[in-house]
Amino acid sequence: MKKRFIYFAAALMSSLVFAQENEGLEKKIQNPIASLISVPFQNNTDFGIGPDNLTRNTLNIQPVLPFSLTEDINLIVRTIVPVISQPLSPDTSEFGIGDINTSLFLTAAKPKKVITGYGLVVGLPTATNSALGAGKWTVGPSFLAMIQPESWTIGGLVQNTWSTSGPEVNFFYSQIFAVKNLNKGWYLNSAPIITANWNASKGNEWTVPLGIGAGRLFRVGKLPINGQIGYYQNVVKPENGADSQFRFQLVLLFPK
Repeated sequence: MKKRFIYFAAALMSSLVFAQENEGLEKKIQNPIASLISVPFQNNTDFGIGPDNLTRNTLNIQPVLPFSLTEDINLIVRTIVPVISQPLSPDTSEFGIGDINTSLFLTAAKPKKVITGYGLVVGLPTATNSALGAGKWTVGPSFLAMIQPESWTIGGLVQNTWSTSGPEVNFFYSQIFAVKNLNKGWYLNSAPIITANWNASKGNEWTVPLGIGAGRLFRVGKLPINGQIGYYQNVVKPENGADSQFRFQLVLLFPK
């Protein structure tokens, strides 16, 4: 009887520790500038491109590295390496690496009620083909603000980049996100990516999606992983832009 009680107590303590660890991670995985090493693999499949209803696939490999500059300030480095399969016609496509983007955020080391990050985004001309990227060095400001009341995370990220060698690139990028945490690591979210190409012809500048997703924080052995799926419909889009997007993401987490 005594052994059973000890086993039960140990199991209960283990589950409580696991729940507490998950609760802390839930807040961090929903904070794009948290002090947490992570490696997201985000796959976006765009449907209904152009009159031929073509499909494009982009796998974004997005490592996040936090650095402590002082006791009060952290530097968060977020890099996006896109691996793209770009349709050129119903019968041909181009596959390769797109332009790599790196964002540098300065943020408070100790999270406040309103979490903010100020920084810079730099684009590298790494596209292996002109169909996969602008092939220009780009730079611009980046800002993020968010709050995390109780079981919610609500915030937004905005950026605008310009090419350094001419006016060919003038691109606005934003992501508005809202997350509702549920039980046992599950959550619902919406994180549409709203963009504008200011150099496009009138009426073809904006892409505005609406949609919803769901995900769960789980573990493989001791490794925490955040899995997520989502579907978005483009309610505003360029003439030859995609109609919709399916998003699938796995994030490997490396908490301290």
